[in-house]
Amino acid sequence: MKKILITGGAGFIGSHVVRLFVNKYPNYMIYNLDALTYAGNLENLKAIEQQENYTFIKGDITDELFVESLFQEHRFDGVIHLAAESHVDRSILDPLAFAKTNILGTMVLLNSFKKLWKDNWEGKLFYHVSTDEVYGSLRETGLFTETTSYDPNSPYSASKASSDHFVRAYGETYGMPYVISNCSNNYGSYQFPEKLIPLFINNIINNKALPVYGDGNYTRDWLFVEDHAMAIDLVFHEGKNHETYNIGGFNEWKNIDLVTLLCQQMDEKLNRKKGTSAALITYVKDRPGHDLRYAIDATKINKELGWKPSVTFEEGLSETIDWYLKNKEWTNRITSGAYEKYYEQQYQ
Repeated sequence: MKKILITGGAGFIGSHVVRLFVNKYPNYMIYNLDALTYAGNLENLKAIEQQENYTFIKGDITDELFVESLFQEHRFDGVIHLAAESHVDRSILDPLAFAKTNILGTMVLLNSFKKLWKDNWEGKLFYHVSTDEVYGSLRETGLFTETTSYDPNSPYSASKASSDHFVRAYGETYGMPYVISNCSNNYGSYQFPEKLIPLFINNIINNKALPVYGDGNYTRDWLFVEDHAMAIDLVFHEGKNHETYNIGGFNEWKNIDLVTLLCQQMDEKLNRKKGTSAALITYVKDRPGHDLRYAIDATKINKELGWKPSVTFEEGLSETIDWYLKNKEWTNRITSGAYEKYYEQQYQ
């Protein structure tokens, strides 16, 4: 039975990947390592937590002795590394926390994988999941490709860029098999409501202001999280060794246009008068180092692995809103902090 370690598997993207792998590959043993910080929520995994091919492990990827003991005990054949501090605003307030988790944590995993298998790399793989933000900011034209030079502008993106470099260095220096993917902004179910879409959905439900940075013309490429999970599955199984794959939605939206669409769909779904939600839009002071535009060229993964988004943004957004409207208790537990009690109830 192939043993796969997924780090950060209780988080937003990670929980989608864990559920996909546990259900799709019953002949794999899936280990989910998560520190259960504020964004890690085991309630995201209720549907599969009793499956025989799934094991949850609470722990910190920066704890070198602990992580190395896990690798020696379970002898993981593959690592899908998603654990990361990921919110740009938080990185501005506490950059050292991002350096510790995203850089040191990645190095601890790489070192433990190297010590376990040394030169016996047959059938082994370290898959590092990264972000398009490492490439910096685009102007009104152009796309990020796999060969775009790194130019990070926030503590978050700088920490992810550094971790990318260490993965490649371990590949070149020690012959470690690896793949890296850089994805655009994800959206979908189970996302912690500090991010734009779930935050605004929750604020609209509660008639709170919708804070839009600057003039609202910052542009992002948006990727439905379930499409991202399927892309990760493809890259893990079919990606070429020592290659990088950009994963994007071919789906650019200015922030203000996205928020306007969200407001329109929310008014329809809540049976509110047209324009009710849009009246909540409030422009706020811009954040430092705010990148103007991100846009992914996902041609490589499309041509080599046959991946493409399965839904349009309008469809994915509608599905996402429906999930949050049906799962208000999940959001309430997140915003109140009550979700943190689930681990104690279930695992202690």
